[in-house]
Amino acid sequence: MQTRSKAVLALILVIAAVVAALTIDIPDPEPLRERVAAAGAWGVVAFMAVYVLVTLTPFPASALTIASGLLFGLVTGAVIVLVAATVGSWLGFRLSRWLGRDAVARIGWARVASIDALIGRRGFLSILLIRLVPVFPLVAVNYAAGLSAVREREYVLGTVLGIIPATIGYTALGAYGTSPLSWPFLIAVVAVALIAAVAGFAAKNMRVPAA
Repeated sequence: MQTRSKAVLALILVIAAVVAALTIDIPDPEPLRERVAAAGAWGVVAFMAVYVLVTLTPFPASALTIASGLLFGLVTGAVIVLVAATVGSWLGFRLSRWLGRDAVARIGWARVASIDALIGRRGFLSILLIRLVPVFPLVAVNYAAGLSAVREREYVLGTVLGIIPATIGYTALGAYGTSPLSWPFLIAVVAVALIAAVAGFAAKNMRVPAA
């Protein structure tokens, strides 16, 4: 499936979520949030550990980002995701550099090689743009960057700044998903839709290879 098709699918899923939220009696998330709060710091640590592990796999981290908003609220949830996603991305970067090109090629060299070419010699700016417009899966960028010449500090900084918009958008979907007529939820839907649309447009122009 091409990345542009995935962007269209993301838009459809967002619309479907809005329709479902408007027509289905959604349970109150407060009891679940209270249980998570009762777990204290251990609940946060456990969630972050799972998130870090997910960033090392092809599983879409956006699902956990939405869950973070549902469980912890917008601000706390977004901070948790930013920290966990950054740590996981850094670990993937370090793992890639340690394993080397041959091992990482097994995850799909056409995809990784295309990111490697985009990163080129611009380091921080390339990582920032790739993260801002999530054309590529998180895990693919992590491993491709580890194989490139980008400096570790530039990679981490570009990742932190680049994932902020999508993190806030998806976390807000989870935080306000039970109030589909609220302004925060509608703004989150628009933000996620724009991210998906821009990603699809960028994928078309960059001729991103199929997954």
